[in-house]
Amino acid sequence: MTFSEHITPQHLALKALIYIRQSTQHQVMSNQESLQLQLALKQRAVQLGWSSVNVEIVDTDLGLTGTNAEQRQGFQYLLAQVALGVVGIIFSYDVTRLSRNCSDWYPLLDICSYKRTLIGDREGIYDPRTPNGRLILGLKGQFAEIELNTIRARMQEGLLNKAKRGDLIIRVPTGYVLSREGVVTKDPNLEVQNCINSLFDLFFKLRSASKVLKFFYENNIKIPRFTNKELIWKKPNIAAIHSILKNPTYAGANVYGKTQATIKDFKEKKKEQKRLPMEEWKHVVKDKFPSYITWEQFEEIQKILKDNYAEYDRNQTRGIPRSGQALLHGIMYCSACGHKMVVKYKKETRYVCNALSQRHGGPSCQYLNADYIDAQVVEAFFQALAPAELNTYDKIVENQWHQASTINKMKEQQLERLRYQVKIAERQFNQVDPDNRLVASELERRWEIALKELKNAEMECQEEATKKNYFVKLPDELRELFLNIGAKLPEVWKDLSHDKKKSFLRCLIDKVAASRKEHHCVEVRIVWQGGDTTTKEIVVPVKSIKQLPFATELEEKIVTLSRAGKKDKEIAGQLTKDGYYSANRNILLPTTVQAIRLRQGEFRRKSSPRSPVVKGFLTITQLAKKLNVTTPWIYHRILTGKIKASKHPSRGTKGLYVFPDTEETVKICLELKNEKF
Repeated sequence: MTFSEHITPQHLALKALIYIRQSTQHQVMSNQESLQLQLALKQRAVQLGWSSVNVEIVDTDLGLTGTNAEQRQGFQYLLAQVALGVVGIIFSYDVTRLSRNCSDWYPLLDICSYKRTLIGDREGIYDPRTPNGRLILGLKGQFAEIELNTIRARMQEGLLNKAKRGDLIIRVPTGYVLSREGVVTKDPNLEVQNCINSLFDLFFKLRSASKVLKFFYENNIKIPRFTNKELIWKKPNIAAIHSILKNPTYAGANVYGKTQATIKDFKEKKKEQKRLPMEEWKHVVKDKFPSYITWEQFEEIQKILKDNYAEYDRNQTRGIPRSGQALLHGIMYCSACGHKMVVKYKKETRYVCNALSQRHGGPSCQYLNADYIDAQVVEAFFQALAPAELNTYDKIVENQWHQASTINKMKEQQLERLRYQVKIAERQFNQVDPDNRLVASELERRWEIALKELKNAEMECQEEATKKNYFVKLPDELRELFLNIGAKLPEVWKDLSHDKKKSFLRCLIDKVAASRKEHHCVEVRIVWQGGDTTTKEIVVPVKSIKQLPFATELEEKIVTLSRAGKKDKEIAGQLTKDGYYSANRNILLPTTVQAIRLRQGEFRRKSSPRSPVVKGFLTITQLAKKLNVTTPWIYHRILTGKIKASKHPSRGTKGLYVFPDTEETVKICLELKNEKF
């Protein structure tokens, strides 16, 4: 029997779909009464006149939210069935079960209106085709979306209020434990604490996460990590190192809002978490937990990590010092446009400003020779460092002793942990019933694995102990050398690797800006740590001697000295002392003097050597004079076969082209000369 005027025999002949959904898995397990109320809709459909055979329950969306329809297979199945025209009515306990998003709700109403499908809930039956039904269903859909946003806002406000106080603890990282009372303390395992402290100490010394990772691998040191709430020791990777270095909890701060959800794919509505800069974190409550480092140290770590980021061209960071030949790589800027300059190692080392070229497709702003600029910046660096006295050797010894003691302490704690694991495995094996071979064999295998790990660790420690790790006491002379490292550094500079040189330069230099004033001159401004600047003009090589500002003056002096009888080498040495130089050198080369002298017509011998004379024959030079042509003109005709010539066979003129000394020879050549091509 029907209780609604909207239900017709045509509706009763079709299926009745009962859509059931609960938002979370917790609700599925705990809110059983809500599930029973939704299942009771089947009885209501039978009471309204549908046969129990035509009533279908759609419950594949249990545990899924109603904010979107992409992941809800049951909702998509419901839409497909309505579109096929086999559904007479859709039952739901309330419209919030169907959708909490108007962008999914209204398309459902449109399809139901087109296919004459009814929608029913615990309060009534509605026809989407009628104005009243459309109005009521539309309002219910809007209220469902507003209700979800209201609940979410209320929960979010409570969450933010708790985060402001620093009481919001979602999870604690490795090195901390959370008690049942909600109190965060350091992990009581001293090996865990020592490992994390050592990681931070190494980073401050090495100043690179990759170098810390390399140190751990070379010394076969594992780090603690949580897997399924269980503490395990495993070999580190760069992601694990970064997760510790970037976590503010180790600085004792409770931080909320470090990441922000961004849409990765708009069509599929995929989201990813993007880490925000420190200044955009929502709530930071310091001194909330026991700390491994101070907040100032944490900020310094973030600054170093950002500065080490490899994409310095786009992110305007210096990048970690690398082994390239260019010493100012990462700290070199263009004074003309302000962009960072990159390095090109093609033919010669160059600093190139191509930022505008990459963005707008125009020409490169400028390119500069790196060798000359690096040499002058290094010289300025030595001058700035000369007054300093650094007790370098003592610091090196102290650092090496500290690293050695750190490794030994970690190895000892590792051995203590492995011995404890062996005792546990032995105790478990001894407590098992010998007749239960299935369990006993597995416990025996675990005991053997623990013994093997302990043995390997002990052998590794013995090998380390046999190595001679001692440091020779320096003589007084050598100690003075290290104490006055600022003055002695230029002597050992050439033996340092490029990355070491770059690290030294970055200790004092923040950045270098350069621009070309003229073809031969570059203005370089060195910005020191602290803000002081030094400006220098550097002479760089050019392509031609004519691009030098003193080119005309240099030619006049070379001609004057040449006429005075001085040789090219003497002229080059004298003019070099006067401050003149070649196009691509910082001195004046004898070859440059020779080229200018010859170009000006200054020859060492006033008469050129006489060409050989062959009796009865004409040489190419003699024939060229008679014809009033150049010798290349005759050579070209000989090679193309227009003039026939033979080589003289005699010893003194062997291989020399000769022509019969007759009027006929001259006549033929004159005709060839006057011939028009």
